[in-house]
Amino acid sequence: MDPVFEQLYEKYHDDLFNFLFYMVRNREQAEDLVQEVYVKVLRSYKRFEGQCSEKTWLLSIARHVAIDFFRKQKRRRQWVGAADWSEEQISADGPQPEELAIQNEEIQQLYRCLARCTLDQQLVLVLRFIQSLSIAETAEALGWTESKVKTTQHRALKALKHYMEEEAEREGGACEKVSVE
Repeated sequence: MDPVFEQLYEKYHDDLFNFLFYMVRNREQAEDLVQEVYVKVLRSYKRFEGQCSEKTWLLSIARHVAIDFFRKQKRRRQWVGAADWSEEQISADGPQPEELAIQNEEIQQLYRCLARCTLDQQLVLVLRFIQSLSIAETAEALGWTESKVKTTQHRALKALKHYMEEEAEREGGACEKVSVE
């Protein structure tokens, strides 16, 4: 195997998997998509010019692979509202830190609310706050301007806050109804 490819794999595999897992919310599908990313990397690495970091380049490829997956499945809108976190999807040989966090109710609420955001908002939030990319790196990965990333991030955070407040009100109202009855 090519040493450059091995180095990319060792260095960025977890980042790619986590990004795709957050997007598709299915362990097996995320693993399949990671393999698809690496196939594209093998085919196009010679054309990589180094104008951005390797991580940004790989995440950009992963983004396109995820979007292609949703287009092929014709489920782009269905997955936004679906938060099916079955044990089968989350189980693994050994739980990863992200998977342990998902078991926490507050984190589950956050992911339910994130799923209500638009695809662009989700991409920006995942890249900025879960993958810890800078605004410039996020813009490169998405092929956007920094201004668009900032605007989308602002709107995404506002929408996420609104959805979380709605859920908190619903849960609070449900608790009040139970205690009143």
